[in-house]
Parts: sequence; C-alpha cells; structure tokens
Amino acid sequence: MGISLDHKLVVAISSRALFDLSASHRVYEEEGLAAYSAYQVAREDEPLDQGEAFPLVEKMLRIDEQLGDERGVEVVLLSRNSADTGLRVFNSIQHYGLNISRAAFCGGESPWRYIHAFGCQLFLSSEAEDVRSALDSGIAAATLVSNKGANRGSEQLRFAFDGDAVLFSDEAERVFKRDGLEAFAASEQAAAKTPLSGGPFKSFLGALHEIQQALPAEDAPIRTALVTARSAPAHERVIRTLRAWNIRIDESIFLGGLDKTDFLRAYQADVFFDDQPAHCASAREHIATGHVPHGVANEA
Repeated sequence: MGISLDHKLVVAISSRALFDLSASHRVYEEEGLAAYSAYQVAREDEPLDQGEAFPLVEKMLRIDEQLGDERGVEVVLLSRNSADTGLRVFNSIQHYGLNISRAAFCGGESPWRYIHAFGCQLFLSSEAEDVRSALDSGIAAATLVSNKGANRGSEQLRFAFDGDAVLFSDEAERVFKRDGLEAFAASEQAAAKTPLSGGPFKSFLGALHEIQQALPAEDAPIRTALVTARSAPAHERVIRTLRAWNIRIDESIFLGGLDKTDFLRAYQADVFFDDQPAHCASAREHIATGHVPHGVANEA
C-alpha cells in the first residue's frame, strides 16, 4: 500500500514564489532557454535568495513539526523548470533546511495539472495563467503579488480572506456591480437566511478548520479572519452561511468599504487573499498578498 497524503493539508508552491528567480528569469527573457539553462547549471551550488512566499512556507513547515502526525502540513514544489535546471532549486531547499521532498519539474510546461494528483488544497504561484487554470479545476489558488513576506513576529500562522468571490461565490457581488450598493444591501437583507454558495477558497478554509478542531482552541497554531467590505445589514447572511457550513472562523471584520490594509496589519496577517486587484494593490506593500483571479471583478 502506497503512502497517502489524504489527511494532510497539502499546499503547492511554485519555485518562483518560494525563491527569488528574478535574475535567472531575466536571462531567460533576454537570451532564451539555452542561456537560462547554462546560467542555472553554472550556479546550482549558489543558494537562491528567499522569495515572497518563503516566510509563509517556513511557518507552514514549523506547524507540521508541531503537529507531528498525519494531520500536518505538506508543501509540494511545482515548477516549470526541468529537473536539470531545477537542481539549483532543490539545493536551495536543502540549504535553508526546508522539509520539502516532493516536486514536479515540468520542463517549460504548466505544472498545475499535477495539483489533483498530489491532493493539493491550495496553489500559490507567480504565474497568473497557472493560477487561473487551477481555479478552473476547482482548487483554491492565488497569484502572489506582494513585496512583503509573512509576519515573522509570531509562530502562529494567520490567514485573512476576503468574502465574496473568495470564500463565497460572487453571486452577491454581481448584484452590487450591476445595481449598486443600495440594491446589494436590500438583496442581502432579503436573503439573510439563505446561505451563500461556496467560493474557490471554501474547501481550503474547511481544511484549516479540520486542523484547528484537532487542537486546543486556546493554543491553535492557525488563526483565520474574514476581512470584508460588507457591513450591516449585509453581515447576517455571511454569519449564517459559515454557520450552515459548520466552519469556524476566528475573526470577522466588516469594514463597510474602508481600506483593508490597516486592519490586516492590526490582525498581523501572514497572508491575505482577495479577488479585487485594487485591494491587493493596497495591501501588497505591507502584507503578503495573493490575488484570486475569480468572479465578476476579474471578468474582461
């Protein structure tokens, strides 16, 4: 019987999100694949600098060490590199002491197609095209757009999520885009007792909830927050939806259109997921930010 990752929280990360590959990528863009391959092979014993997702991955792997059982966190590397050029990536993983042993090197092809085979619940990448493909296949995914790594001041891993088009479907947001704020508020008040459909990150939030349920609430290594532009009376449907899903979320912040950045900093988010490019642009200098290219806000 083979090894199973069924009870793990499995997160896929691209090599360009985990490490800073900007210099080598520039060689590829300016001089082509052969020059890129030669550049990487010549430097395969030089550790790569840490990328924007590195602190987040470090925290995930420390939580895996804390849990120490089948309910831990597994990080899988997915890369467009070949195994030959990817040797530098694996050498860098060993240099930093990261417990990452599983990988797919796809030789220029998109690696997202291995997400289901690995059983991943989340995919983080710098390639927007790969992220869209993962979302289309039903996996929570985000394009990392930030210049800021995770919060290293705490061992606790803190996730922050937007609501509509991220945790929930974009059904309510479509009303807002089409008919305005007043119509949105009236529609949500009328549907307050009807749960929203799940968005692309519902399953991932559920996986986090399972880990939290297995640990003492007062000492949980993972904390979650909903940070939404909604306010009363549109709050009730959100609360009832999470209740109907039987999913715990630790903090809910209803901002009524206020900028989210200061609240994310106060919460000390390690990573924030939002579908709105403007919200991501505001948060990216301060918080590790993942753009979720899903829903009406991302339609041409």
